[in-house]
Amino acid sequence: MRCYHHVIELETRPGLHVHDLTEPLRQAVAESGIRHGLLAATSRHTTTALTINEHEQRLLEDIRRFFADLVPADRGYLHNDLELRDCPPDEPRNAHAHIMATLLGSSESMPVVDGAPALGRWQSLMLVELDGPARRTVNVQIVGE
Repeated sequence: MRCYHHVIELETRPGLHVHDLTEPLRQAVAESGIRHGLLAATSRHTTTALTINEHEQRLLEDIRRFFADLVPADRGYLHNDLELRDCPPDEPRNAHAHIMATLLGSSESMPVVDGAPALGRWQSLMLVELDGPARRTVNVQIVGE
Protein backbone atom coordinates (compact mmCIF):
# COMPACT_ATOMS: atom_id res chain seq x y z
CA MET A 1 0.00 0.00 0.00
CA ARG A 2 1.31 3.43 -0.96
CA CYS A 3 0.29 6.92 0.10
CA TYR A 4 0.65 10.10 -1.95
CA HIS A 5 -0.04 13.68 -0.88
CA HIS A 6 -0.58 16.64 -3.21
CA VAL A 7 -1.78 20.23 -2.74
CA ILE A 8 -3.87 22.01 -5.36
CA GLU A 9 -3.41 25.79 -5.18
CA LEU A 10 -5.57 28.38 -6.92
CA GLU A 11 -6.60 32.01 -6.89
CA THR A 12 -10.36 32.39 -6.65
CA ARG A 13 -12.75 35.04 -7.92
CA PRO A 14 -14.90 37.36 -5.81
CA GLY A 15 -18.09 36.15 -4.17
CA LEU A 16 -19.67 32.78 -4.81
CA HIS A 17 -17.81 31.18 -7.68
CA VAL A 18 -17.17 27.56 -8.69
CA HIS A 19 -13.75 26.30 -9.78
CA ASP A 20 -13.46 22.94 -11.57
CA LEU A 21 -10.64 20.90 -9.98
CA THR A 22 -11.15 17.75 -12.05
CA GLU A 23 -8.11 18.16 -14.29
CA PRO A 24 -5.64 18.96 -11.44
CA LEU A 25 -7.13 15.98 -9.61
CA ARG A 26 -6.53 13.69 -12.60
CA GLN A 27 -2.95 14.97 -12.81
CA ALA A 28 -2.37 14.27 -9.11
CA VAL A 29 -3.60 10.70 -9.51
CA ALA A 30 -1.34 10.20 -12.55
CA GLU A 31 1.66 11.62 -10.65
CA SER A 32 0.94 9.33 -7.69
CA GLY A 33 1.40 6.19 -9.76
CA ILE A 34 -1.43 4.60 -7.78
CA ARG A 35 -3.66 2.48 -10.02
CA HIS A 36 -6.32 1.32 -7.53
CA GLY A 37 -7.22 2.91 -4.23
CA LEU A 38 -9.01 5.79 -2.61
CA LEU A 39 -8.67 9.55 -3.01
CA ALA A 40 -9.67 12.10 -0.38
CA ALA A 41 -9.78 15.84 -1.12
CA THR A 42 -10.18 18.42 1.65
CA SER A 43 -10.41 22.20 1.51
CA ARG A 44 -8.22 24.03 4.03
CA HIS A 45 -10.64 26.94 4.38
CA THR A 46 -13.82 27.66 6.34
CA THR A 47 -15.42 29.74 3.59
CA THR A 48 -14.98 27.30 0.71
CA ALA A 49 -16.60 23.96 0.00
CA LEU A 50 -15.95 20.90 -2.13
CA THR A 51 -18.68 19.16 -4.06
CA ILE A 52 -19.09 16.68 -6.89
CA ASN A 53 -21.63 17.72 -9.48
CA GLU A 54 -21.99 18.77 -13.10
CA HIS A 55 -19.85 21.74 -14.13
CA GLU A 56 -22.38 23.37 -16.46
CA GLN A 57 -22.65 27.17 -16.45
CA ARG A 58 -26.45 27.46 -16.25
CA LEU A 59 -26.60 24.92 -13.42
CA LEU A 60 -23.82 26.77 -11.59
CA GLU A 61 -25.82 30.00 -11.88
CA ASP A 62 -28.88 28.18 -10.50
CA ILE A 63 -26.79 26.97 -7.56
CA ARG A 64 -25.43 30.48 -6.94
CA ARG A 65 -28.95 31.95 -6.95
CA PHE A 66 -30.29 29.19 -4.69
CA PHE A 67 -27.63 29.79 -2.02
CA ALA A 68 -27.95 33.59 -2.27
CA ASP A 69 -31.67 33.20 -1.54
CA LEU A 70 -31.18 30.56 1.17
CA VAL A 71 -28.36 32.33 3.03
CA PRO A 72 -28.44 36.05 2.12
CA ALA A 73 -25.27 38.01 2.86
CA ASP A 74 -27.17 40.95 4.39
CA ARG A 75 -29.00 39.04 7.15
CA GLY A 76 -28.16 40.10 10.74
CA TYR A 77 -25.71 37.32 11.63
CA LEU A 78 -24.06 37.38 15.08
CA HIS A 79 -20.71 36.42 13.55
CA ASN A 80 -20.79 39.74 11.66
CA ASP A 81 -20.92 41.80 14.89
CA LEU A 82 -17.20 42.46 14.64
CA GLU A 83 -17.26 45.04 17.42
CA LEU A 84 -18.31 42.29 19.85
CA ARG A 85 -15.68 39.77 18.72
CA ASP A 86 -11.95 39.51 19.28
CA CYS A 87 -10.90 39.59 15.62
CA PRO A 88 -8.37 41.29 13.34
CA PRO A 89 -9.27 44.75 12.02
CA ASP A 90 -9.59 43.48 8.44
CA GLU A 91 -12.03 40.68 9.37
CA PRO A 92 -14.80 40.42 6.73
CA ARG A 93 -18.49 40.19 7.52
CA ASN A 94 -18.84 36.72 6.04
CA ALA A 95 -21.13 34.65 8.24
CA HIS A 96 -23.17 33.72 5.18
CA ALA A 97 -20.08 32.12 3.61
CA HIS A 98 -19.39 30.04 6.74
CA ILE A 99 -23.01 28.85 6.83
CA MET A 100 -22.99 27.85 3.15
CA ALA A 101 -19.70 25.99 3.67
CA THR A 102 -21.30 24.08 6.54
CA LEU A 103 -24.21 23.08 4.30
CA LEU A 104 -21.99 21.97 1.41
CA GLY A 105 -19.09 20.35 3.29
CA SER A 106 -15.33 20.65 2.97
CA SER A 107 -14.27 17.26 1.65
CA GLU A 108 -15.01 14.60 -0.94
CA SER A 109 -13.70 11.11 -1.50
CA MET A 110 -13.79 8.77 -4.47
CA PRO A 111 -12.27 5.54 -5.71
CA VAL A 112 -9.21 5.48 -7.93
CA VAL A 113 -9.66 2.87 -10.65
CA ASP A 114 -7.14 2.08 -13.38
CA GLY A 115 -5.06 5.14 -12.45
CA ALA A 116 -7.88 7.71 -12.64
CA PRO A 117 -10.48 9.24 -10.31
CA ALA A 118 -13.68 7.19 -10.69
CA LEU A 119 -16.06 10.01 -11.58
CA GLY A 120 -19.21 9.65 -13.65
CA ARG A 121 -19.60 11.06 -17.15
CA TRP A 122 -20.99 14.42 -16.00
CA GLN A 123 -19.26 14.61 -12.61
CA SER A 124 -16.55 17.10 -11.69
CA LEU A 125 -14.85 17.87 -8.40
CA MET A 126 -15.47 21.54 -7.73
CA LEU A 127 -14.21 24.02 -5.18
CA VAL A 128 -16.98 26.45 -4.30
CA GLU A 129 -15.58 29.83 -3.30
CA LEU A 130 -18.02 31.52 -0.94
CA ASP A 131 -16.12 34.64 0.12
CA GLY A 132 -13.33 35.38 -2.39
CA PRO A 133 -11.19 36.44 -3.93
CA ALA A 134 -8.48 34.57 -2.09
CA ARG A 135 -5.58 32.16 -2.51
CA ARG A 136 -6.99 28.71 -1.72
CA THR A 137 -5.50 25.26 -1.19
CA VAL A 138 -6.98 21.78 -1.32
CA ASN A 139 -5.25 18.74 0.19
CA VAL A 140 -5.36 15.61 -1.93
CA GLN A 141 -4.44 12.29 -0.29
CA ILE A 142 -4.33 9.14 -2.41
CA VAL A 143 -3.80 5.68 -0.93
CA GLY A 144 -3.67 2.37 -2.75
CA GLU A 145 -1.57 0.16 -4.97
